[in-house]
Amino acid sequence: MPGTLYLIPNTLGQQAEAVDPLAHIIPAQVQRITAQLDYFIAENAKTTRAFLKLVNAQIPLAKPLQEIRIAELDVNTQAAVLPALLEPLLAGQDAGLISEAGVPAVADPGANLVRLAHARGIRVQPLVGPSSLLLAVMASGLSGQNFAFNGYLPIDATARTKRIRQLEERSRTEKQTQFFIETPYRNAGMLEALIDACRPDTLISIATDLTLPSETIRTQSAAQWKKQLATGGMPDFHKKPTVFLLLAE
Repeated sequence: MPGTLYLIPNTLGQQAEAVDPLAHIIPAQVQRITAQLDYFIAENAKTTRAFLKLVNAQIPLAKPLQEIRIAELDVNTQAAVLPALLEPLLAGQDAGLISEAGVPAVADPGANLVRLAHARGIRVQPLVGPSSLLLAVMASGLSGQNFAFNGYLPIDATARTKRIRQLEERSRTEKQTQFFIETPYRNAGMLEALIDACRPDTLISIATDLTLPSETIRTQSAAQWKKQLATGGMPDFHKKPTVFLLLAE
């Protein structure tokens, strides 16, 4: 029988000041399953080792960390490599798929591996943990009945403005929250682009550093954001993971 591919949630950032930094983010059962595994497929091996060290501080790992196999799967991994990553599972070994942050296979290169696992008859079990995308929708006050995630918007200013206006029109027509992410050092440029492209009454929500002590979430109209930038400056989100949401009513 093939092993199980566990989809293991990671933290959304460092919780260095906490005695048990996983306690309110990663359920104990998820930590127990993680501690039992000795094969991981990870977006980032260094981040995964740091996560496993946190788990080991609470529940001893099945093997010493240096003996645990971590195979990397990132955006540059070729499709031809994926079957080899699943070979241990086909031989009966359980494995954990883990993202650099948050839940795997959502805005994450692990989705293709999960699809292949299904095709190969491998059991896939998602585990409970933090998703910055759903947390942002929950906290925004925008429509949680109808929403769409759009990944990254174009970098080119003209193309980005065009895309924002398309999403705003779709939001208005379908009464649908549109949300997306940006490379953290370009957060200020994204907010400015949203203010310039959107109608004054379109609601824009910005959720930064979710689950961290520095977490901030604010929803207001494009006009209110424009006024804030003119009088109080940018939000404190430079180089911090941020989710952007809009709803045009």
